[in-house]
Amino acid sequence: MIQITHASSTEDLQGILDLQLENHLTTLSLEEKKSQGFVTVRHSFEQLEELNKIAPHIIAKYENEVVGYILAMTKASRNLIPVLIPMFGQFDQLLYRGKSVSEYEYLVIGQVCVGKNQRGKGLFDQLYLAYKNAFSEKYSFAITEIALSNHRSLAAHRRVGFEVIDEFEDHTQSWAIVAWDWK
Repeated sequence: MIQITHASSTEDLQGILDLQLENHLTTLSLEEKKSQGFVTVRHSFEQLEELNKIAPHIIAKYENEVVGYILAMTKASRNLIPVLIPMFGQFDQLLYRGKSVSEYEYLVIGQVCVGKNQRGKGLFDQLYLAYKNAFSEKYSFAITEIALSNHRSLAAHRRVGFEVIDEFEDHTQSWAIVAWDWK
């Protein structure tokens, strides 16, 4: 049976890193990236640990192995992952529901991943439900960027309630900014 909980141990954080590496765009074939999706950022153990202290990551475990996760980031963690600082800058420039994104208390999806053996079983939706239940009292919405080339991720995020609120291009690729309104 799969257990959905908060990351709370060194083993949990290492399990996230292992799953992240397994699904990173540099370790997957072109066909896998196209059909299964991918993650774009690799974190260090120390970064994951610091993020988890601010807002705990939601993980799915099967027989003590991390088989899925959603990383949580807040405004307080915006400078912990240097490659993601421009993402927060993009958010600061956007309007959402008539107000600047920076005026809200929002939670950033730092990354989401479901292990290959668990896909197609509803785990993505279960993780997001747990994420919403854990954070929706404190935050107005969840927001993140998704590579436009990551069709599987975009479709899955739309399915759970995210909407595309902006698109842009940077030096790496084209991106969609998506938000899930919790209020």
